[in-house]
Amino acid sequence: MPQLFKRVAMDGQLARKSVGAGGSALPWQPPVLEACPKCGQKLSRGRWAQAMYVCPFCGHCRPIGGYYRLSLILDHGTFWELDEKLNGQDLLHFPGYSEKLALQKRKTGLCDAAVAACGKISGIQVVTVVLDSRFFMGSMGTAVGEKVTRAVEYAARKHLSLIIFSASGGARMQEGIFSLMQMAKTSAAIADFSAKGGLFISYLTHPTTGGVTASFASLGDITLAEPGALIGFAGPRVIEQTIGQKLPEGFQRSEFLQQHGFVDQIVPRSEMRATLAQLLRLHNKEEYGA
Repeated sequence: MPQLFKRVAMDGQLARKSVGAGGSALPWQPPVLEACPKCGQKLSRGRWAQAMYVCPFCGHCRPIGGYYRLSLILDHGTFWELDEKLNGQDLLHFPGYSEKLALQKRKTGLCDAAVAACGKISGIQVVTVVLDSRFFMGSMGTAVGEKVTRAVEYAARKHLSLIIFSASGGARMQEGIFSLMQMAKTSAAIADFSAKGGLFISYLTHPTTGGVTASFASLGDITLAEPGALIGFAGPRVIEQTIGQKLPEGFQRSEFLQQHGFVDQIVPRSEMRATLAQLLRLHNKEEYGA
């Protein structure tokens, strides 16, 4: 899977050995330690990678890049990216937006905040979309909405199951009404896909908020979530200020939402591939002789 391996390396989420000129090993240096944002425990980059960027002490899930997440679930050698060059555009000539877009592209190596791909999970062909929170906090502009819509339509044409990993701060304000229109466009595409009998698994990660929550992220036939993910439309602080009341403990976290029926199952990152494979086998049973 050389293309995906290269992309994961760009994510900065591969543990690599330090080598000098000619491939010779550099002198040993103490490992760079990174602290868990939640509990403060420090781990080397290699330990973080081994743990899939989940803290072994408190279970906190650190954000991961879109290509890295795909590498965790797709069978080796099956990755094929869809609409790779679809770029975000400064449609409204919002002050400073073009420069910020260019900076985000250089920093992340992404064209925008979504990665769409076709591949196999345990031998079953699927279409996957991953929102990458490193690019404008995974906000949905025209490029993200278009890429999600095209992926849904491709899955419908090819009669494939669809998996979308959401991680978003909501609609992208610099694109104004064009951003908000993506809510209707993606929702309509999902409705058409469902009417044709397609399986849509929505996987909510931290955070999934705003217009993404209010559109395709909430329309899954099966809704999964990572532990501790913040999921909702407005944030808890905004709600508290609006209603003038203190919210319940854990409000809008994935565990709270599972208790209230919004999420079907909380799936740790280490069980992500196995859970998706089981669900896909159950819904493709005629192909596997069940």
